[in-house]
Amino acid sequence: MVRIRSGSQTSRLLAFVLPAMTFYIAFVLIPAVGGIWYSLTDWNMLNPTSRFVGIDNYVEALTEDAFFIDSVLFTLKYVAFMVLLQNALALGLAVVVEGLKRGRVFFRTVLFMPNMISMIIGGFMWLFVFTRVMPQLAGSGVLGFLDQSWIGDPQWSFFAILAVSLWAGVGYLMVIYVAALQSVPRQLIESASIDGASSLRVFASVTLPMILPAVTIGVFLALNMSFKVFEVVYALTGGGPGRSTQVVALNIFEEAFNMSNRFGYASAKATLLFLLVFVITLVQLRVMKRREVQA
Repeated sequence: MVRIRSGSQTSRLLAFVLPAMTFYIAFVLIPAVGGIWYSLTDWNMLNPTSRFVGIDNYVEALTEDAFFIDSVLFTLKYVAFMVLLQNALALGLAVVVEGLKRGRVFFRTVLFMPNMISMIIGGFMWLFVFTRVMPQLAGSGVLGFLDQSWIGDPQWSFFAILAVSLWAGVGYLMVIYVAALQSVPRQLIESASIDGASSLRVFASVTLPMILPAVTIGVFLALNMSFKVFEVVYALTGGGPGRSTQVVALNIFEEAFNMSNRFGYASAKATLLFLLVFVITLVQLRVMKRREVQA
């Protein structure tokens, strides 16, 4: 039986939504539309007036700005590693933690705690570890492999950024996967075990198909967070050495505030980043949803 809401019920629901919607429109939608408009101008934030330049900023970013293209390629590389490793580690930790007989709450709390630390602070903490602590550990002779130029060498800098990002983000996705694992009916797992299926077979054939919606959410969140990465890179390397570890968000920041104050040009880059994330997210959601239906 379908219940039809009365006008008063609809009004009450709108009244609850209105404050949040007002803030969303004022602080998200209007600035977003304004940024798209500024991307079509040459405004530099200093002059009160600006000149309409059409798509010239977009053409310049895609054809003439080698630093921007390099930052996009580096960001895509970072996103690929993060989406795969973050979800794999989060799911693995969730399975291990849920398999413990004691200390589940303790380990869930400890693994989630890095997510509550500001990544600027966390980045500076790890900068001290990479530049001061690891050389001391390597000097002991047992951990000599730690004696690397974690910040000064572009190859090792990428792995340093990746390690800190995983340290900060794995716990968040782990909580999502823990909740998904807890929703899997125990009867199915016990039935498969009684039929002689190994633990790996039970996980692959029973547990994983049941938690595919959580995997979809995990991949979506990892994509979203990875494309917007800024604090970790800013705190650890500042985009260096040179510009070898510069991500798109840092390139946009420097274009708008640290270089020539080309706010209109930086807005065009931000719009291109939004379009890239939007397209990739749509493809990811469609593919993952199709797999959920097949499972």
